[in-house]
Amino acid sequence: MQETKRTEQEGVCEEPTHNGSEVDAKTEKTDKKKQKKIDAELARLQKQLEAALEAERACEDKYLRMMAEYDNFRKRSAKEKEGVYADAYSDCIASLLPVLDNLERASGSENLEAVKKGLELTAKAFSDALEKMGVSEIECKQFDPNLHNAVMHVEDESLGESEIVEVFQKGYCKGDKVIRYAMVKVAN
Repeated sequence: MQETKRTEQEGVCEEPTHNGSEVDAKTEKTDKKKQKKIDAELARLQKQLEAALEAERACEDKYLRMMAEYDNFRKRSAKEKEGVYADAYSDCIASLLPVLDNLERASGSENLEAVKKGLELTAKAFSDALEKMGVSEIECKQFDPNLHNAVMHVEDESLGESEIVEVFQKGYCKGDKVIRYAMVKVAN
């Protein structure tokens, strides 16, 4: 259906002519196929986008819930810590109150022998209360700079090296933690 026209005067061949309706139909079919492919691709990409947005919302929700749980845990831990401290403090004071009671009774007595005996019993009760709390007296035989504070030094050949001669103030510890260092006089 192509026609070639030749003009005699010019001697030139013209471009072949096409039937317009045939070309339009082919172009239209090609455009429809391309449009279907584009629409299918667009639909696929929209589904992917929706899935990604849903996953992002789920992650954000999970993150917000985790942060709320952590915040609640932090607050609960702080309350528990405060409660444990208050309970330990109360237990400690309760252990020491009998000592105070004994001292008050001793101060009201006029009999010196009874006061002396009362003070001895009070000191024993106080030692028992400390022992109940896990506090022990630091032993003072050989000088140890991790446990003792040497405030005086004396040269005496009859005593051994770094031997403690006198204790000015007793030291106390709870486990490995020193509460108060023993104040001592050390020989040699």
